[in-house]
Amino acid sequence: MLNEKVAQLLNQQIIKEFYSAYLYLDFSVFYEAQGLDGFANWYMIQAQEERDHAMLFLKYLQNNGEKVSLDTIDKPDKELTTLMDPLKFGFEHEQYVTSLINDIYAAAYDVKDFRTMQFLDWFVKEQLEEEKNADDMIKKMELFGNDSKGLYSLDSEYAARIYTAPSLVL
Repeated sequence: MLNEKVAQLLNQQIIKEFYSAYLYLDFSVFYEAQGLDGFANWYMIQAQEERDHAMLFLKYLQNNGEKVSLDTIDKPDKELTTLMDPLKFGFEHEQYVTSLINDIYAAAYDVKDFRTMQFLDWFVKEQLEEEKNADDMIKKMELFGNDSKGLYSLDSEYAARIYTAPSLVL
């Protein structure tokens, strides 16, 4: 059995991950409306990843005999007006998710829950990748986004992204 606080934080993370999927789906819809299919693809795949992250947390709780408690997923509240908005909001959101993972890790550490810490190790590494990707997208948009050929090139690059499900073994 997991520590009560750790289990509660893991349950809350399920909802946070589903919210992340919903947020990135919103970004995808925004870019699709702008005619940027590649950017839309990138965020559609990002939404799929976040949904899978939620399912990993859910399965971890179930595998540990814990009750899964699902709650309401908030509607994304970001106003998207420029092509840069989703990129900046995405980076801020990934930093927030990193802080949530760190909080769960700290709670597990406090009660010497090594199994949960080991489970979270993958997410710690994943968040490094997520933040770097989000930061790189901002930098590329700042460098090339004001030029139509540069924007076309970025859109083509993001269109090539394919979905790969996480390979975390529970």
